[in-house]
Amino acid sequence: MTIEQVAVIGAGSMGHQIAMLSALAGLQTNVQDMSLDSLDEAKTKLTKIMDKWVRKQKITAEARDDAFGRLMFTTDLREAASDADFVIEAVVEKLEVKRKVFTELDEVAPKHAVFATNSSTIVSSLIADATSRPGKVCNMHFFFPPLVMDCVEVVKGDHTSDETIQLAMNVCDQMNRTAILLQKEISGFVANRILFAIQKEAMALYEEGYADFKDIDKITRKALGHPIGPFELMDLSGIDVGYYVMQQRYAESGDPNDQPSRTLIEKVEAGEFGRKTGKGFYTYSHKVNN
Repeated sequence: MTIEQVAVIGAGSMGHQIAMLSALAGLQTNVQDMSLDSLDEAKTKLTKIMDKWVRKQKITAEARDDAFGRLMFTTDLREAASDADFVIEAVVEKLEVKRKVFTELDEVAPKHAVFATNSSTIVSSLIADATSRPGKVCNMHFFFPPLVMDCVEVVKGDHTSDETIQLAMNVCDQMNRTAILLQKEISGFVANRILFAIQKEAMALYEEGYADFKDIDKITRKALGHPIGPFELMDLSGIDVGYYVMQQRYAESGDPNDQPSRTLIEKVEAGEFGRKTGKGFYTYSHKVNN
């Protein structure tokens, strides 16, 4: 099957950039979000990013304009997905929300359409049975920020057909992203399981008073050669995102060690999500538009 029409559901920090990758790849792309404000913000962010790319000569002004010409923004799920060959879900990291979205998509999208969830930790087998097409459901995990990071974890569940996986790999190739196939499911996949282990240890060292979070970041950068420290990364990707991911892992495992830490809970309750709110572990002079 040839992929010509893509729908991206959710215009947040991941969704709007995935949509632009799709449009830059020459695919007609519909972006859907329930919030008109979120769609307007997505357009503003993408305009700033693409204008910057033109100034840096990463793309031509013509290529930028052509990509925006292939993007359509809507609050209507049916309008977004009714002609889609491939749907990428990028809504909040909550299982019940994703299942609801997939059920609704199943009713409005063509029978041949493939559904991919961009979840950073939730395996698609927990979502696929919300549809009548489990064989056409898979994980397709882009990394933040998608317009910068050249990696996508494509995960095959027992329910997922080989054809679906091949189509997902092909879409990654069209988007000029390196797809890595995981042959079976595991919560958190590969990258985030490694990342969470680092962040969990860093948080324990901080909460137990062994070192300040700024010094832990500095050690991680200077001694281990990481480009960014674990607390800096939490601020960049969104403290609220990590919090929801840990809640989901705890719901699946029942292991108290998988629960969000005391500090993460305090940050989320205070609305300190990192760069996007202007304050997380660090304080920023303004909200950062990714």
